Amino acid sequence: MTAAVKDELSRLAVTKTCCRRAEVAALLRFGGGLHIVGGRVVVEAELDTGAGARRLRGEIHDLYGHNPEVHVLSQGGLRKGTRYVVRVATDGDSLARQTGLLDPRGRPVRGLPPQVVSGGVCDAEAAWRGAFLAHGSLTEPGRSSALEITCPGMEAAMALVGAARRLGVVAKAREVRGADRVVVRDGDAIGALLTRLGAHTSVLAWEERRMRREVRATANRLANFDDANLRRSVKAAVTASARVNRALELLGDEVPDHLVQAGRLRVEHEQASLEELGQLAEPPMTKDAVAGRIRRLLAMADKKAKDMRVPDTSSVVTEEMSEMADR
Repeated sequence: MTAAVKDELSRLAVTKTCCRRAEVAALLRFGGGLHIVGGRVVVEAELDTGAGARRLRGEIHDLYGHNPEVHVLSQGGLRKGTRYVVRVATDGDSLARQTGLLDPRGRPVRGLPPQVVSGGVCDAEAAWRGAFLAHGSLTEPGRSSALEITCPGMEAAMALVGAARRLGVVAKAREVRGADRVVVRDGDAIGALLTRLGAHTSVLAWEERRMRREVRATANRLANFDDANLRRSVKAAVTASARVNRALELLGDEVPDHLVQAGRLRVEHEQASLEELGQLAEPPMTKDAVAGRIRRLLAMADKKAKDMRVPDTSSVVTEEMSEMADR
């Protein structure tokens, strides 16, 4: 969904000047930054969408009066996709100071500019919007879903974490394979952050996919739970049937009629549940009544086996029987 979010954000209309400036500063900070070429300061940002590059170029011209160059780097080699470089070579030093990439003494600002850090909540939103357009990604909703920003350094990452905190969103900075990143993993937090950035259409798509994933996962869990319960019930029924059969052999004619009826139902309907056995009885019984009669039958048989010093009803339960029930 990264491309969809970036496309929507690059077309978002922003009217407040402070927000537009904060977004431009973040785009330049997270998209590239400052370079010294021939003793001159060059400001540039490398983006992965043409719409984002056009947005940055237009904002720099409207807000600061500079005319950036836009260069297209075609896919090839290690470059997986087309890249767009927005560059200001003439008066780059002036633009760097205007956007806060250089402090009043001409030193590079490693985090976000002070006016963004100390600005309003709208500036924090704009900074996140610019950072996402520059180097953001959004994975599909699921177990490993995440909104992630690749940062130029730990100072920029911590500034972005602070901006997220002002928006009521928990973001974490971490280093992954030598690169500093800011990550938001909670599904609700991702939805809230996308809403604050202005990606309303993308939020609806995100929430729909997220809900579909959660419904599917819940259905799978319930199906697995029901399947496990069924296998346990079948195993218990098969085991009980074998024990009851042994009990009838041990007791012979000594068994009361009502216990014989319950025992024969268990033997004749090996994999039926206790409730089903109760419905098959004449007259019908509750499952508790069936279970009680079978318990008494087994207890009588085990007592007689003990008195006769012969194997009781549990002796007929084999490992193969359990494996068959599991299948």
